Amino acid sequence: MSQGRLTFNAVTLMRNGALEGLGLAHLPEDLVEADIRQGRLVRVLADWCPLRPGYHLYYPSRRQPSPAFALVVDALRHRA
Repeated sequence: MSQGRLTFNAVTLMRNGALEGLGLAHLPEDLVEADIRQGRLVRVLADWCPLRPGYHLYYPSRRQPSPAFALVVDALRHRA
């Protein structure tokens, strides 16, 4: 039997889905801290989600980055 699966490409849609009870969502804490504080959402697997301060960039490694993007990545890399 196949199980239904929802996939979102925006954190606001993921948050809305979690608020509607559609499942778990891995979201930035600042986006959901009020929901957690007010009991609309519950943190799960806290031991498996250590805080990682700083910037995180995800981009395709197979493409040649633009010069402007390369400068941003380089500046953020040396800032940490």
